[in-house]
Amino acid sequence: MKVLIIDDSITATEILSEKLKKFNGIEIVGKAYNGENGITAAKETNPELIFLDIELPDMSGLTILEQLNKTLTEWCQIVMYTGHHNYMLPAFRSNAFDYLMKPVDDNELEEVMKRVYANYQNGVSTSISGLIKQKTDEKILFYTNTADFKLVHTQDICVFQYNSETRVWEVIVACSKEAIKLKRNINNENLLALDKRFIQVSQKFIININYLLEVRNNTCYFYPPFDNILHVRVGKVYRKKLTERFSSL
Repeated sequence: MKVLIIDDSITATEILSEKLKKFNGIEIVGKAYNGENGITAAKETNPELIFLDIELPDMSGLTILEQLNKTLTEWCQIVMYTGHHNYMLPAFRSNAFDYLMKPVDDNELEEVMKRVYANYQNGVSTSISGLIKQKTDEKILFYTNTADFKLVHTQDICVFQYNSETRVWEVIVACSKEAIKLKRNINNENLLALDKRFIQVSQKFIININYLLEVRNNTCYFYPPFDNILHVRVGKVYRKKLTERFSSL
């Protein structure tokens, strides 16, 4: 996989280059230290993965991101990486593939690269835009209240569950130790509309069919890392549809 790094910090660029060497099939085809050179390098090298800093001396990385989305003719994933959280939402609205914080943590980089490899194998670039009602193939932005939000990769979602005590839907994901509570105005129809892999199995549960291993005694059992979930029950009304869907996989 051909990689281009665009960052005005030579030190940060070299550190990232070294960290990327441990991943299979990575070839650093270019390093650029400002936006103009970065755009030129992207056109000349046709990278399949770009790590793009946001605060550059001549222009914003967000501006570069928008330009590259319009001008790149080859398939490419662009990961924004910066020391600032406040650029996350604008980055994803401008079709960034992922977001990595500086200084680069090895575990976070590994998670990003897992998603990069998975998407690279599919050969399809993905992005995110906006609210929970605005869905893309790989990422969903869940608003947990009026101002706060949580970015979740669709492939990391296993179960949506309705909490009767708080009267809100929650989502169980691989990247969170606790279920994420969603806004009160989210209902089961909103969740089912997010992706065709989500199917309702009872009034309280919606599951990601791709993680379903088996149904035994009306209880759903899931593949790792969700094999510890043992409380999802299948309702009688929903069982036939679930069986048909599971058999069609």
